[in-house]
Amino acid sequence: METSDLRIALFSGNYNYVRDGANQALNRLVGYLLRQGAQVRVYAPTVDEPAFEPTGDLVSLPSLPIPTRSEYRMSSGVNARIKRDLATFQPNIVHVSAPDVSGHRAVTWARKQGLPVLASVHTRFETYFRYYNMAWFEPVIEAILRRFYRRCDALVAPSESFAQVLRDQRMNYDIDIWSRGVDREIFHPGLRSMDWRRELGIGDDEVVVGFHSRLVMEKGLDVFSDTIDELRRRGVRHRTLIVGDGPARGWLAARLPDAVFAGFMSGTDLGKAVASMDVLFFPSTTETFGNVSLEAMACGLPVVAAAATGSQNLVDNGKSGRLIRPGAVHQFAEALRGYVEDADLRSAHGTAGELRAREFSWDQINQVVADTYIRLIRQKAAAKA
Repeated sequence: METSDLRIALFSGNYNYVRDGANQALNRLVGYLLRQGAQVRVYAPTVDEPAFEPTGDLVSLPSLPIPTRSEYRMSSGVNARIKRDLATFQPNIVHVSAPDVSGHRAVTWARKQGLPVLASVHTRFETYFRYYNMAWFEPVIEAILRRFYRRCDALVAPSESFAQVLRDQRMNYDIDIWSRGVDREIFHPGLRSMDWRRELGIGDDEVVVGFHSRLVMEKGLDVFSDTIDELRRRGVRHRTLIVGDGPARGWLAARLPDAVFAGFMSGTDLGKAVASMDVLFFPSTTETFGNVSLEAMACGLPVVAAAATGSQNLVDNGKSGRLIRPGAVHQFAEALRGYVEDADLRSAHGTAGELRAREFSWDQINQVVADTYIRLIRQKAAAKA
């Protein structure tokens, strides 16, 4: 069986209506599969004005806005219209990328049809509740996720560290690594712009501690702001630059009134913003890969990140950045001070990170998923024989 023989039904909770790292990876995967001659049908909630155009054929799932987070939508299932579309498309494998209602229904449909199911795991859903004073609910969510993922034939995870977490949680034991790549036309040191910094009021001699991500509390904004306060208490002269937008922007702006907020950016504008930082600080513990860290490394920045799933497979501690115990504000501040006050250290570790980032090719990474599809189809056929 070849990649061109694949017919993939892909279910996503958010394929293109709000931009994030997970759906950008899915769109890149679909683009790669289509170029290899595979056929892909994507099923996901849709909105009138999505963040970007979808790659491939997109079928709208019935959905409702999520209470308190209305920018996101929650699929409400796989109705008769979707089942008819699936029957017409005749997939030979089903890929689910979110453990939502439609994901559960898609797994049930696939099992009734005797089709293999691959689940891609993009985020640590169970950890989100820590940021909304609901940590007590985490074991319940973990149990729900375990039931979902153990109904699938295999999982793909973005990093070995996260795959080990999934094994330890007994989610599944057939787990391949679907890593992430970086677009070197967008993220590279040559996009650094002192003019752009000056437009934001940042002096040429000021060292910029940067952050770029969607501004939601689960990205570690509390630890980020506490650490910036600690730098100020220690008298470490720097500028804080925040690139991104989201529902927590108002909270963060009030918390860090001296920070520079550049807003949401994409494409080469984002690459220029990241390259124009001097060090990336990313304390999030909810990442499964660490796209933000890889993009900063590709731009030649040292990275200070939480020693958690994702970044710890990218950042070489003490060589291309620093990995700090999650939530350890004083240690984060000390690591940042080292980079702010030592230009040679910034340069050496930034260069090491940029060399490491060159290892991540999107086509090679996405072929791993195609190979996993083919393996699961063959295994299912052998089991039936």
